[in-house]
Amino acid sequence: MSHLPIPLDNPDVLVGLETGDDAAVYRLRPDLALVVTTDFFTPVVDDAYTFGAIAAANALSDVYAMGGTPLMAVNLVAFPIKELPASVLTEILRGGLDKVREAGIDVLGGHSIDDHEPKYGLAVTGTVHPDRVIRNRGGRPGDRLVLTKALGTGIITTAIKHQVAAPDSEAAAIQGMLRLNRDAAEAMASVEVHAATDVTGFGLLGHLHYLARASGLGARVDAAAVPMLPGAEALADAGEVPGGTRANERFLAARVRWPRWLTAARQTVLSDAQTSGGLLIAVEPNEADRLLDNLTRRGVAGHLIGELTPGSPGEITVA
Repeated sequence: MSHLPIPLDNPDVLVGLETGDDAAVYRLRPDLALVVTTDFFTPVVDDAYTFGAIAAANALSDVYAMGGTPLMAVNLVAFPIKELPASVLTEILRGGLDKVREAGIDVLGGHSIDDHEPKYGLAVTGTVHPDRVIRNRGGRPGDRLVLTKALGTGIITTAIKHQVAAPDSEAAAIQGMLRLNRDAAEAMASVEVHAATDVTGFGLLGHLHYLARASGLGARVDAAAVPMLPGAEALADAGEVPGGTRANERFLAARVRWPRWLTAARQTVLSDAQTSGGLLIAVEPNEADRLLDNLTRRGVAGHLIGELTPGSPGEITVA
């Protein structure tokens, strides 16, 4: 991206490339802006329908993280039509469609190519009031950090591929990935939130690094307070770690201060590349309890995991 020209200055581009935010936001009029995003990936589970639904939930998440409401989606498909039955593609698309309709919208078309490795996802358009856009910058010192889903999906889906994931670990990971971040976003909209992002490929600490850096702050994370999926640490200790998580660990090495007592497995889970992860929310300290209550009322398990602090922008201390 550094070799490409910087986009022209446009006052209606409310969110662009500046801080690597979750989606682009373009103002159409004083009371209406579009939220535009896309995401797709290779299968993370064996069942075609479940894969389609997870991919759709993951793509929709970026709109929710910006404080937006999904409006429509289009499919993005790569599929080896000469190597796999068309019925497999049907199930992938059916899973995606059902998840999109759960979000209250529809799939209005898409594009497909013949590819040796299956890939699926969505391009999603949403709406938001220009004054209510939630960015990954704007956090303030003392803001509490709230996380809405447990970590470990990257590790567990790797174990699923190797057929060594315990049934309870697999079920918990799939259930979490299938859950829309809609309820969490609705709870977030009812309190004073200064910044937010969803937790996906860069892992919890990677996304927190970008949020803190964009806000000009450091961050502190309480490792014991971070929710983790059952079996995730044991699988990490056994080496069931995806390449994306290892890349995150290398990236974070100079950006995170680890306590000596923390196990290598827990460090790995904190860095784990997530699929369809939860929201990471920086909330006004006086509003943190209300946010947690609002999440609970909507059936979402919110966890207070740390805070933003004065300090070197983007530097994280794990306590």
